[in-house]
Amino acid sequence: MTFKSVAKLTILSMALSALVSCGGLGRGNDANSYGQSGTASDPTNSAVPVQERETTIWDIFRRDNSDVTVKVNKYIWAASLEVLDFLPIESVDPFSGVIVTGYGTPPGGGTSYRATVLVRDPALDARSLHVAMQNRGGRAVSASTVRAVEDAILARARQLRIRDGRF
Repeated sequence: MTFKSVAKLTILSMALSALVSCGGLGRGNDANSYGQSGTASDPTNSAVPVQERETTIWDIFRRDNSDVTVKVNKYIWAASLEVLDFLPIESVDPFSGVIVTGYGTPPGGGTSYRATVLVRDPALDARSLHVAMQNRGGRAVSASTVRAVEDAILARARQLRIRDGRF
């Protein structure tokens, strides 16, 4: 055998052993593996056996997203986009509840603002909404202005909920 073929064989065997070792991840027998919750004295935990599933490298290609849930209030989310529609959207992430906007000038205003909105909870509640704003100079906007924007978003969210007929 030549040196090149030995080197190729060594690299191939290392890559293969690394790939095979990925299949052994998460095979622990402890109570917290695979998302099990509760204790042994919990009747729901002992009544339903949890089926262990072997993880492999191919799990990253699965499209099974049954455990992914969006935890934001859809009315607050839509109202935030409507109230701040004069600001250009830079990024949105409904899974974490974050809306980041660029600088924009409100109708009839002379100062440019940007905002970051965080919708923290699925409840239609003031605690579910947090708005941070700054002006073009990078300074934070007054608390009364932020409060007025939050109030406008919550009022619009309530209107959307009433219009939807679920109130």
